[in-house]
Amino acid sequence: MKRKVTLKQIAKELDVSISTVSKSLRNSPEISEDTRQKVQAFAKLYNYRPNNIALSLKNRKTKTIGIIIPEIVHHFFATVISGIEHVANECGYSVIICLSDESFDKEVLNMEMLANGSIDGFIMSLSKETQFKADFHHITEVINQGMPVVMFDRVANEILCDKVIIDDKMAAYEAVQNLIDHGKKRIALVTTVDYVSVGKLRTDGYTKALLDNGLEFDEDLILKVEDIDTCAEKIGKLLQDRAIDAAFAVNELFAVIIIKKAGELGLRVPDDLSVIAFTDGIISQYSTPTITTVSQNGVKMGNKAAKMLIERLESDEHEEERYRTEVIETHLIHRDSTK
Repeated sequence: MKRKVTLKQIAKELDVSISTVSKSLRNSPEISEDTRQKVQAFAKLYNYRPNNIALSLKNRKTKTIGIIIPEIVHHFFATVISGIEHVANECGYSVIICLSDESFDKEVLNMEMLANGSIDGFIMSLSKETQFKADFHHITEVINQGMPVVMFDRVANEILCDKVIIDDKMAAYEAVQNLIDHGKKRIALVTTVDYVSVGKLRTDGYTKALLDNGLEFDEDLILKVEDIDTCAEKIGKLLQDRAIDAAFAVNELFAVIIIKKAGELGLRVPDDLSVIAFTDGIISQYSTPTITTVSQNGVKMGNKAAKMLIERLESDEHEEERYRTEVIETHLIHRDSTK
């Protein structure tokens, strides 16, 4: 079956802008008769059919940004939204927030709904199911129709767009190195399944820190959580069955469960067990004991993502596409869960 041609491909083939193609297909008087005929003939030859995503192009500004996140209860995503809103509002933009609830289908539906004339561009973090499927057609389609996308945190290397990330591997490496520097040798890792990009990178950083320090890599010390409803039981079993002196958690929820289960087993934090987690949220600051964390600076990530998107929305449409990946720095915040 012949691959469906997009507005972006027509524009590139005919050496005109996407806006010119869109206006030509709608017989806009702004476009010369010669150009209109050329564009329409090419579109007919390749059986081009417009879709919903094509309706919100640069000539139809809404001054609204669509945000799609996997979940709202996570402190990190809440801070990113705060950062996006601050910059967007300063620049005269509004935001619409949608949740994918870690669902591929819901992520696709959200994009289709928002791209139907509601917004000018997207800022998004991929759902777990999208990363598991490795199916990014909905994002590629949006970009091909001329709508800019900025991805943050959970990103896909396969997608050519602007991205805002942290160096998850290095941040995890430095956290585990801190534990090793304080004499810890049996360090457990509680993480997500490998298809979640940030979880995999943090696992890689954990592994590298162990190997660089000549410590044994023991797969039995790595717990990959798939179902949040059963993770407490599995964490309890890990602490009970393995002689560990530290735990590194890829989010603060896992860290709180580790501390709770350690207490039930008579282990004292940090005397018997040191704990470090990603994400410096409210939970980490007010748990007992307070939790040492890797701060991701979600507000700064949101600020940067909004600036990158707005710059692209307001740039000259003829500007050559050069996509950027911005890396936000992290740092370790020391609290009572480590010595």
